[in-house]
Amino acid sequence: MIIRDPRREADGSRGRVVEAFSENIDVMPTVLTWLGAKVPRQCDGRSVLPWLYGETPSDWRQEAHFEFDFRSILHSTAEQDLGLRSDECVMNMQRGERYKYVHFTSLPPLLFDMEKDPGELVSRIEDPDYREIALACAQKMLSWRMSNDDRVLANVFVQNGPHELDDHRRGYQKGVFPNF
Repeated sequence: MIIRDPRREADGSRGRVVEAFSENIDVMPTVLTWLGAKVPRQCDGRSVLPWLYGETPSDWRQEAHFEFDFRSILHSTAEQDLGLRSDECVMNMQRGERYKYVHFTSLPPLLFDMEKDPGELVSRIEDPDYREIALACAQKMLSWRMSNDDRVLANVFVQNGPHELDDHRRGYQKGVFPNF
């Protein structure tokens, strides 16, 4: 992702290269926060504006996530080739600094050590030396999935009308640093 903030406030961090994971879901909260608009509660991403002002959020994500529905609606190609039902043609991927973990609904998971295998040609999921790493990746994936379930109304308290609880993904204001 390449961002250039034209405002003077960002002059001090011009040319900064950030080697942190960002995802497509970060674009919307970044633009909305930049415009001073409210970030909707259901938005899973986070504003990257702190990086533009030379800040490094202490709790920024340590991996990127990807979800893919590979069902073939018209021809059921994936379903036939893999022997799966349409609702089983789903995968989630978690890519950290060194490891990539891929979890399928109804197929065996994959684990790649990208340091030793940058081409991701050999899954280490069955390798006993990687058992603890595979377990840690699976647990982290489960926790990520649980915290990113559809929760549109999860943080809304209703008493004399709806009241939203504060959330770290709400946005970023220069000089105001919520729990990033």
